[in-house]
Amino acid sequence: MGCMFSHLAAKFAFFPPSPPTYHLTKTPDGKLSAVSSASSSSSTFPSAGDPSLDVKVVKTRRGNKVTAFYLRNPNARLTLLYSHGNAADLGQLFDLFVQLKVNLRVNLMGYDYSGYGASTGKPSEYDTYADIEAAYECLQTDYGVGQEDLILYGQSVGSGPTLHLASKLPRLRGVVLHSGILSGLRVLCHVKFKFCCDIYSV
Repeated sequence: MGCMFSHLAAKFAFFPPSPPTYHLTKTPDGKLSAVSSASSSSSTFPSAGDPSLDVKVVKTRRGNKVTAFYLRNPNARLTLLYSHGNAADLGQLFDLFVQLKVNLRVNLMGYDYSGYGASTGKPSEYDTYADIEAAYECLQTDYGVGQEDLILYGQSVGSGPTLHLASKLPRLRGVVLHSGILSGLRVLCHVKFKFCCDIYSV
């Protein structure tokens, strides 16, 4: 019964852009690159050839392959792990990531949830937990980022996985919640109790 409710909640809660706004390709030297799906010329993102951008695919513990963009800032001391809101993918957020990287003087990793953008699988609450864990593991192993130098940023539906990971990392530098998600049913019905089909029930 719980599984049925979870599947139903996911259908109403997650809206990945369809079609995705980008796809992945390989450069002549074998590196991954992101290409805008909206462009008829299939041009890459403005900074895709820049060494300050890495396009990564990481495997989650639930078996999905999640796409992540890592943007370097040579002046950064901290890293921001960005969990985006609903109905968006990395292709739409790339310009924002560049601005945040420069203005906040941070390295930044943004990732797509399972079923979003070029990530495989279907979106669900539990997949978003595995997605952010895989992104964090990539930051640790590939870039040497410790939790003391990490800020988690969750926008809207991204506040769910952000708080999930934050609960496991007691020495985080900080957590930012931007328009944190609240049960849609509780907003409509003006009640304080939880519904069994709510995602990110807190």
